[in-house]
Amino acid sequence: QVQLQESGPGLVKPSQTLSLTCTVSGGSITTNYYYWSWIRQPPGKGLEWIGYITFSGSTYYSPSLKSRTSISRDTSKNQSTLQLSSVTPEDTAVYYCARDSGGDLVYVYWGQGTQVTVSS
Repeated sequence: QVQLQESGPGLVKPSQTLSLTCTVSGGSITTNYYYWSWIRQPPGKGLEWIGYITFSGSTYYSPSLKSRTSISRDTSKNQSTLQLSSVTPEDTAVYYCARDSGGDLVYVYWGQGTQVTVSS
């Protein structure tokens, strides 16, 4: 059974960089052909897709967040990392990592989510 766990600071100051890690167990992040995504949900709003890193290490980002987003991975630790720069209070959200069923962005495994608040 694949399990995902997000971790990182719960409070980030405006203009700083938000950094979160997704640790995967029960499966490898290099296994064909899975996409490992980051998704967030601001308070009172719907889910917003941030981007993904593929089994081969390719990345793709939401156009609206692309200029501030970087997703990387550490295959030795089986982890994916999200960095979002120049944060504002509008970046306050519950952040999730998720895995799809094989290159189709249909998410079948989710982490429990981690609350990130942007505030001074």
